[in-house]
Amino acid sequence: MSKSTTAVARRDQKDQHELESNIVKALSHPLRMRILTRLNEGVASPNEMAKEFEESLPLVSYHVRILRELDCIELVRTTPRRGAIEHHYRALTRPFLNDDDWAQLPPSARKAVSNTVLSKALGDVRNAVAAGTFDDRSDRHLSYTSLALDEEGWRKLGDRLNELLEWVIEEQAAAAGRLQDDESGGGEVRSRLTLLHYTAPPAGAEEAPPKRRRAKR
Repeated sequence: MSKSTTAVARRDQKDQHELESNIVKALSHPLRMRILTRLNEGVASPNEMAKEFEESLPLVSYHVRILRELDCIELVRTTPRRGAIEHHYRALTRPFLNDDDWAQLPPSARKAVSNTVLSKALGDVRNAVAAGTFDDRSDRHLSYTSLALDEEGWRKLGDRLNELLEWVIEEQAAAAGRLQDDESGGGEVRSRLTLLHYTAPPAGAEEAPPKRRRAKR
């Protein structure tokens, strides 16, 4: 490897490290996590997100500014609103953390990230069930499997799930191209994918059913 090639490789590694470090900083606060996730779904302004999240506009604007300083989002347009200017942003990176990134987060931040993701995912599931779309296709997938693995099995399963997620993202891009060209793959299907793999709770720690109260006579 030539010196110039080595220099380029080192610069690429430095840029990647800075990007990963910025993502860790971005996701270290639950509201920034929500904002970055929302902007991955589509363009939005701090005002729109403040209403959606039921948070104050100054607080949302503060965290939007931090995300922009971390190069996680960018300004795409401005809109005049009643004598003011509304700024609209989009995400530049996905809110994804690898194992090393996750290890950098303190336990409180990990819990906050997990609560944010689970609240969004489970809330979406409830909405789909209520709307009747969860079961409207016979080929939808739903499974729950209790496992007993060793460390090697745990790691292998995690690797397979990461591979699946990468494939899904690539396939989504390919599907977007087919839809734009001629819909050769069929019509658009809006779907959700939630992957969960976690350490089971201790025996006996499962949520106990609510106690039945005797009706007063």
